[in-house]
Amino acid sequence: MKLRWMMAAVLAAQAGAAFAADNVIRIGVLNDQSGVFADNGGRGSVAAAKLAAEDFGNEVLGKKIEIISADHQNKPDIASATARKWFDNEGVDMIADGAASSAGFAILEVAKQKNKIFVISGPGSSDFTGKSCSPVSFHFNYDTYALSKLTSDAITRAGGKSWYFVTADYAFGHALQRDATKFIEAAGGKVIGSAAHPLGTADFASFLLQAQGSKADVVGLATSGADVQTAIKQAGEFGVVEGGQKLAGLLVFITDVNSLGLKVTQGLQVTTSFYWDLNEETRAWSKRYAGLMDGKVASMVQAGVYSGVHHYLAAVKAAGTTDATAVAAKMHELKVNDMYNKDVAIRPDGRVLHTMYLVQVKKPEESKYKFDYYRIVSSKPGAEVFRPMAEGGCPLVK
Repeated sequence: MKLRWMMAAVLAAQAGAAFAADNVIRIGVLNDQSGVFADNGGRGSVAAAKLAAEDFGNEVLGKKIEIISADHQNKPDIASATARKWFDNEGVDMIADGAASSAGFAILEVAKQKNKIFVISGPGSSDFTGKSCSPVSFHFNYDTYALSKLTSDAITRAGGKSWYFVTADYAFGHALQRDATKFIEAAGGKVIGSAAHPLGTADFASFLLQAQGSKADVVGLATSGADVQTAIKQAGEFGVVEGGQKLAGLLVFITDVNSLGLKVTQGLQVTTSFYWDLNEETRAWSKRYAGLMDGKVASMVQAGVYSGVHHYLAAVKAAGTTDATAVAAKMHELKVNDMYNKDVAIRPDGRVLHTMYLVQVKKPEESKYKFDYYRIVSSKPGAEVFRPMAEGGCPLVK
């Protein structure tokens, strides 16, 4: 048995060395491609990564850029095993996306062990730049703190003083409720109850009935993906809004709005780091994205994957190497510049300080063209909306 293990280790090392010498930069997109997050991440994140590689002519430092992908099914054990296989045996230099926070934390542990870069886009827990921060991980686009600060604060100050949460029963949902509660209380509101739902549930009846029974001003949906779509649909069927309560989706993607339609989602306030219709550059990029994705519009997760992969490749080019330690240092040193970020800094804890937008979903009659879904209510620079480093507990921050 010991001999067999030693032979396997030697073969793995040989495979890794062979890939390292094959003059290819391999980027792995590891996410949910068949479950509740497939629409806002999935193969759209793979397309976004390919667009980033295309911006460099699919080559950096004389090395071809190759994008590979896999579906971890939102299972931490599959995420961990895939990341380990990619790094050890398949010559992968960095991983992007991550999808569910639970799977993201599993990928992060392997990336730290192997000293490989992980660009986080789908996972939302603010703990990625808090107690779980690392020298090789970078959190692009949103997190639970920023979502809460804009959305829950705005709704509470507008009169939604009491809240009842319907929360995804995993790392992301609990972090989102935790962070939202802080801002609700700071704005003079209170959380009077919550119910935790399992990932991928098809029936929100019991959770929504509890929310209605609470008589809270606001029913906060601390969930995402297909789950938030199901919750919003069934809230309509149960007459939550008609009964006088406000419905707050703390993480609603444009892909959710597209699936549900403006009639169902009109009036929702949503926080996002990306909207395809921000300016000429975002519109031009979105046209390229649509060309790869059958005319679809990109979510902020998919735009975040593009931004993260683009910044990684820029750092490889500037560092003159794919060595993870040198590239990570260069990623911190360089400002993020792409089709929707201009001179955006990355903090020592790995937080990318994107501008965040509070938007409101338009009424059907207000939408003038395809995907004309949002009205921008306000925007805040990343330095004002993301959690201060001193409060995060990141061990890298002195």
